Amino acid sequence: MVKKAKVIFHIDMNSFYASVEIAHNPKLKGKPVAIAGNPEERKGIIVTSSYEARAKGVKTTMPLWQARRLCPNLIVIRPDFTKYRAMSAKIFKTLADIAPIIEPVSIDEGYIDVTDHPIHPVELANEMQQRLLQELNIPCSIGIGPNKFLAKTASDFKKPLGITILRIRDLPEKLWPLAVDEMYGIGEKTAEKLKNIDIHTIKDLAQADVYTVTHVLGINGERLVNRANGIDSREVDPDSVNEFKSIGNSRTLREDTTDMAVITTTFDYLAGRVEERLQRRELKGMTVQLMIRYADRRTVTRSRKLNYFIDEKSSVLTVINELFKEHWTSEPVRLLGITVQDLLEKSEIIEQLNLFTYEAEEKRASMTEAIQLMEKKYGSDVFIQPKEQSNDQTETDEKMYRTSFQKDFLDDYKKPHTDPQNE
Repeated sequence: MVKKAKVIFHIDMNSFYASVEIAHNPKLKGKPVAIAGNPEERKGIIVTSSYEARAKGVKTTMPLWQARRLCPNLIVIRPDFTKYRAMSAKIFKTLADIAPIIEPVSIDEGYIDVTDHPIHPVELANEMQQRLLQELNIPCSIGIGPNKFLAKTASDFKKPLGITILRIRDLPEKLWPLAVDEMYGIGEKTAEKLKNIDIHTIKDLAQADVYTVTHVLGINGERLVNRANGIDSREVDPDSVNEFKSIGNSRTLREDTTDMAVITTTFDYLAGRVEERLQRRELKGMTVQLMIRYADRRTVTRSRKLNYFIDEKSSVLTVINELFKEHWTSEPVRLLGITVQDLLEKSEIIEQLNLFTYEAEEKRASMTEAIQLMEKKYGSDVFIQPKEQSNDQTETDEKMYRTSFQKDFLDDYKKPHTDPQNE
């Protein structure tokens, strides 16, 4: 019996954050819109922009002052990740109703296995695209291929509102002529290493000696040679969103600083967010990592592995404060991050507790629960000392840019009658 060829979709929302803002405010439609962190501050950066803004040269990561110079009538909006997360859940719920074998991979993209779906792939892609557009006012592009890599590559070929098929037989014409740094999975540093061994196009990579590439890039070399030849055996896994290797948060400060009050308050916030996300997933971790990015953009990470699992803010803060004290150079800090790694579900953790540690654990759990109830009722800053939370610092806290690359909300679409905005 001949094995049935896979049919995989990669669905990618077009200019997602800007599209969500336009969906919430239709008056923005057809106008140059940009989402930017800290739009009032000196170092505002473009997070994304509408296609009308892109037509004027506005690009992601561009400084806001430069974007405004290129597009004087640019409408700039501060990121609202709660709003984007809520829309993401609605999008994946809509898609899952059409084809249930779906794997969200970020807030605005995912893979769908439609191999056994009764509707023809192109017709099905049109149905998905039109439903998102008509019901949610969100445009998307869809790539269709026999595996994840080709589907992902295809979805980038036509934006906005594209539907593109990429088969293995199409590679010599559609993919191989492209520069190697245009291939998904190859960044600037990898492309530079490949060019040093005379691999300049994707065709060069597809026809390269695997041993040579692996010698330069390690195990990833063989993977990239396979991808250039259209080989990718990864399955669409709806449960992959439940697999976490780490949970972390970071913040870019409004201005570079050595002010310990600002640093301490930032750590307090980040540790609280990490605690919230760990406990929401019923996870604990053994390794705590600190990230410091200095004013010159030099980034340092330092971690400490514990001999026990933790999930509460106070334990995370204890380790972070020690790491910061040991490794901070006293230079101005631009960004701070906290990550907890080596995660396990609480149900998998077997703790050998004697009577005394059991009592201590009970007290700690009760205290943590009490704190969470107070923070839920009165706000997350209820336990911050007044001297650390001046009016000026409160404003600073709200104006810090917060990262959005967190995946622990990607199964929100599975929850019945749940709106992430109201959690």
